[in-house]
Amino acid sequence: METVTENQKVRTVKKLEKMFGHIDFKNPPELCPVRDVMSVASDQWSTLIVLWLGYFPVLRFNKLKKYVYGISNKVLSQRLKVLEADGYIERKAYPEVPIRVEYSLTDFGQSYVEKLLDLAEWMHDNSPKVLANREKYGLL
Repeated sequence: METVTENQKVRTVKKLEKMFGHIDFKNPPELCPVRDVMSVASDQWSTLIVLWLGYFPVLRFNKLKKYVYGISNKVLSQRLKVLEADGYIERKAYPEVPIRVEYSLTDFGQSYVEKLLDLAEWMHDNSPKVLANREKYGLL
């Protein structure tokens, strides 16, 4: 009889086989979903932007900059453009002086937040273990 952990390992192996099992390593595909799609939305800044937009339904640029602590105007602007182009967020500009621009998640972005939350919860729960390992290796 298999244990729960063994069942999880079997499911994980099956998912990885589905993802990578068909790849011909002599002629790799041009598009890699992990590298070409996920990398855009999963860098440190984009992840925080998407999570904050999941928490607040609508945010303006300066509020986002305040919440995504440490990000520069340039990087925030670049990340917002890429996230909008990929369909995670939408930008709404109002014809006012000065112009008012608001950012919000699309339905696609909201579905991504749901997946990110699982990962973020896992990271939160396991951060003491990671920090202890870093200390053990002298990285803190």
